[in-house]
Amino acid sequence: MTKAQLIAKVAQKSGLSQKDTNIVIESLIDTISDALQNDDSVSFLGFGTFSTVQRAPRESKIPTSGKVVQVPAKRAVRFRVGKQLKESLN
Repeated sequence: MTKAQLIAKVAQKSGLSQKDTNIVIESLIDTISDALQNDDSVSFLGFGTFSTVQRAPRESKIPTSGKVVQVPAKRAVRFRVGKQLKESLN
């Protein structure tokens, strides 16, 4: 599903215009991004939790050349699926 398809579905279900729905979804994405940048987690009960994790530096091998390179430490986003969502898939 693309962002445009998501906006259309949410607009249809909520009764809002697509323009208003786009504003709401953009605001939601911005708010989640801001929280993650500040090392906060965002939880939606039954759906899941977005959080950040610190990845350690490591060595990686380039398959084509066999050369070993150093991959620096970095922060990454983790999503943990909520119980209700997990159960609804099975």
